[in-house]
Amino acid sequence: MKLALIGIGLIGGSLARAAKARGNFNRIIGFDSQSEALLRALGLGVIDEAATSVAQAVVDADLVMIATPVGSIRQILREIAPNLRSAAIVTDVGSTKGSVIEAAREELGAAFARFVPGHPIAGSEHSGFEHSDAALFAGKLFISTPVEQTDARAVVRIEALWHDVGCHIERMTPTEHDNVFAAVSHLPHLLAFALVAHIAGQADADRKFAMAGAGFRDFTRIAASSPSMWSDICIANRVALGNELRSHRELLEGLQRAIDVGDRQILELAFLTATNARR
Repeated sequence: MKLALIGIGLIGGSLARAAKARGNFNRIIGFDSQSEALLRALGLGVIDEAATSVAQAVVDADLVMIATPVGSIRQILREIAPNLRSAAIVTDVGSTKGSVIEAAREELGAAFARFVPGHPIAGSEHSGFEHSDAALFAGKLFISTPVEQTDARAVVRIEALWHDVGCHIERMTPTEHDNVFAAVSHLPHLLAFALVAHIAGQADADRKFAMAGAGFRDFTRIAASSPSMWSDICIANRVALGNELRSHRELLEGLQRAIDVGDRQILELAFLTATNARR
């Protein structure tokens, strides 16, 4: 079985390492816009061949995995569509699903039935092939979001692959996925970026950052993530994220009023709700 891997960063590189260790594929053909990552993966034997384009990578592939930022997926789908084998399965690892599925429906034509949208919940604030790890997916979730037209056999094969590399499998509708991850992933990243940017723009930013303790570091760890990747995610999931952000702003405005008038009861109630949920 031949895998065409488009994108050899943290997720793609880790998947290739894990699949190699388990013998899931006879051959892995890789492509990445960053030639250094591509050549390093080839030199380490993580991939067997380096393609010069996405179109070349997918020729004769049984499975095509797109492990790139969501903002680039539509163009990749457009480029690979003419070169796909008639039975090839295509899948992705994007953090949003509605926009990716829409792109696949429009770009893949008849091959859309063999497109299996998915999302491994295994990222970190680090990115790039240098951080890839064969054990990254051990005990993590893989969210499968097939639609009505998705071939059931293709779904089973993709879910089996992620199970083989250590994931627990969960199925969601694309809408549920995007709503859930707008709340528990996309909004937290947005808030972490916003807080650090807010302080960084102040005259005494260096002094404040120097005084920051573990709580600040814990809350803002994810602000070290890729700005480009997260800008793509926020735009791709802007409807669900916008709803979450508006709701969050309403809560913050209520807390602002409580602070302004010294209403300890309102503050404590909000904090208690959070504490009980977190525990």
